[in-house]
Amino acid sequence: MRRAYLDPMNEQTRPPATPYRIENPEEFAKNLLRFFEEGGRVMTELLERPDAKMSPYSAASEISEAAGTLADIARVWLTDPAKLAEAQGTLMSSYLDLWNTSIRRMLGEKVEPVAEPEPSDNRFKDPEWSSNPYFDFWKQAYLVTTHWAEDVLQQTEGLDDPTRQKAEFYLRQLSSALSPSNFPMTNPEVVRETFATNAKNLVQGMSHLVRDMEKSGDLLKISQTDTEAFEVGKNLAMTPGKVVFENEIFQLIQYAPTTDKVREVPLLVIPPWINKYYILDLTPPKSFLKFAVDQGFTVFVISWVNPDERLAHKSFEDYMLEGVLTAADAVSRETGVEKCNVVGYCVGGTLLGATLAYLAARGEEPFRSVTFLTTQLDFSKAGDLLLFTSDNQLESLKEMMAERGYLDGSRMANVFNMMRPRDLIWPYIVNNYLLGKKPFPFDLLYWNQDSTRMPAANHGFYLEKFYNENKLAKGEMTLAGVKLDLKKIKLPVFELATKEDHIAPAKSVFIGSKLLGGPVEFVLAGSGHIAGVVNPPDKMKYQFWTANKAAADTLDEWIGMAKEHPGSWWPYWSEWLAKYAGGWTIPREPGEKLGAIEQAPGSYVRTKS
Repeated sequence: MRRAYLDPMNEQTRPPATPYRIENPEEFAKNLLRFFEEGGRVMTELLERPDAKMSPYSAASEISEAAGTLADIARVWLTDPAKLAEAQGTLMSSYLDLWNTSIRRMLGEKVEPVAEPEPSDNRFKDPEWSSNPYFDFWKQAYLVTTHWAEDVLQQTEGLDDPTRQKAEFYLRQLSSALSPSNFPMTNPEVVRETFATNAKNLVQGMSHLVRDMEKSGDLLKISQTDTEAFEVGKNLAMTPGKVVFENEIFQLIQYAPTTDKVREVPLLVIPPWINKYYILDLTPPKSFLKFAVDQGFTVFVISWVNPDERLAHKSFEDYMLEGVLTAADAVSRETGVEKCNVVGYCVGGTLLGATLAYLAARGEEPFRSVTFLTTQLDFSKAGDLLLFTSDNQLESLKEMMAERGYLDGSRMANVFNMMRPRDLIWPYIVNNYLLGKKPFPFDLLYWNQDSTRMPAANHGFYLEKFYNENKLAKGEMTLAGVKLDLKKIKLPVFELATKEDHIAPAKSVFIGSKLLGGPVEFVLAGSGHIAGVVNPPDKMKYQFWTANKAAADTLDEWIGMAKEHPGSWWPYWSEWLAKYAGGWTIPREPGEKLGAIEQAPGSYVRTKS
């Protein structure tokens, strides 16, 4: 059989070509037929799922929001026909340039591309995106269009900041979805795989989609990793310890010492309640908690419950009183030390900040020092997550949570994935459903998919009072009858922000740090919300920045004063914390006074949503 090529270049200019040959036409046809038949049934089921209904953070509601926002932008341009015609002319001119260079290339001429992807854009890493004019044309057409759309939005006048932010967000969603890498006939890797397997990859992809639909809750969970490769307590969350206290909303884990002496002052870690604590205790080489234990600290961590409807009434105030303060009391009773050091991560840090303001107002202080990891206390610059806390969205969310008693974890997971669709959504759609491959085992992505529910009262308060109204930063928040003022917090603070954080933007973290009344050691780490925090010293993967006693008013000013350091911020933090950790004492075995309930990681973290 004669080989057919998608590469139309002549023999002189063509690089070593990739053949696209159907080895078994009959099997190929059968598999394509199976793919279309199964795909039709799957699409019908998808349209009947909650994803397709108008509910908070569902695909249908986000498509509706995107359509409305981008339509508003279009109406602005329609009011100025001359400017619109000029913008359209610019796009048409770029298309003509692309068409001309593509024709010249097919005739054997060497030409410069009209548009090129950024070096970090992994969608177009396959060599055929450049070597094959067919795929190169689709790639460049896409890049020309998206760059034009971004320029048009930038030139749109009369938009307030929230509207512009919303438009930029939804434009990113749309442009990510329309990439030629997401379609079977315009992705060279998918085309090769389809010919090589006689279209078995497409059939297998449909079976993967069906499996994901079956195991998903309200919203479709696209498998990001091989979930069968991991088990909490077996190859994740392995740091030895025991649960020494528990109540309705958390278990308290104390870790076994690994050094022949330990610091006198213990350390309490407060993770977010919107996901599971073991992001800080992945595999041993990546475990922040194990690192802290190995530095000689007696480490305790809160493992929040995965709540159901029975805990719908548990409020933000309850998470402060029955969570943070109860845990701190248990640490004191277990170690016999009146005050401990405390770490708050993300939402756990926001809860901790509110708790510290509550304590300061009452003249109480059970802590020696505070570490905030990617924590927002001021939400005026909270990034794209502000787009999901409008009055209408919160009202819909409250109705859903009132009916169920909790927010399903898949909804918040969906929001976080939408922050980075190019990295967290579409690569897995291509790999799983078009290439028909199983996702690669990756511990961090397993944790990302191991979502947890959120009690209605607590989460509703958090979204409304912090994101929507920013009451803590304004000094307008009251908890347990006490008005909160962040300036009254005089404790020494280690504040970590990460440079590429989409969830707690570094600018937002910096603004919040300026509201505190005590000394703040601000540190900026490389990478984002997770990888910037989970950055063990032996990897030397990212850097961090410090600025000694920098009196900067803005983050940009601070960066101008900062010094860059290679590697992990963990050792730098450990040295800082040691100043507030007291002298050395004999190691403490978990549960010596409170007793041991069960082995770490405990039962709360194992509960699936």
